[in-house]
Amino acid sequence: MGSAKALLAYHDKTFLEHLLEVTRHAKISTQRVVLGAGAEMIRDHLHLPPETIVINDNWEQGQLSSIQAGIRSLQTVDSEGAMICPVDHPLISADLVGILVDAFARDGAKKGIVLPTYKGKRGHPVIFARRFYEALLAAPAEKGARAVVWENPAEINEIETSEEGILLNLNDPDAYRKALL
Repeated sequence: MGSAKALLAYHDKTFLEHLLEVTRHAKISTQRVVLGAGAEMIRDHLHLPPETIVINDNWEQGQLSSIQAGIRSLQTVDSEGAMICPVDHPLISADLVGILVDAFARDGAKKGIVLPTYKGKRGHPVIFARRFYEALLAAPAEKGARAVVWENPAEINEIETSEEGILLNLNDPDAYRKALL
């Protein structure tokens, strides 16, 4: 993208500011921001509270390494689960987050993975119950967190949404330009 994705503009905010805003929910007690490349610049630009920031020194190993860094930071926190919001999938709403969180609160004991679908296709963000933290930490790098989803089909609660943004990966300039239209 030529610059840190977290700092790209989206509706007068950065991608990261938007995600932090839409994930503020009464049932979400802890937010973590995993930073890798450009961590200092992002932290300085957004003035994030120090307890929110997790540095992923292994960011070059890919997205799973960031998920794992975030999960490790939650191991001492009293949490029932973790919502994974990749920064290159910022086109989600607070309403969708609320629907996913409510579904997890209602069904988390039975269905420990909650994810949105759009026209039958799975997207982001995904909520994993705490019982999947070890599986996420052990997931193979080439498959990522998807491996945990694929290995636990009976644990999945798919929530259909009208938000196409759950599928849109804004990881190149063309996708970003199209999203801004």
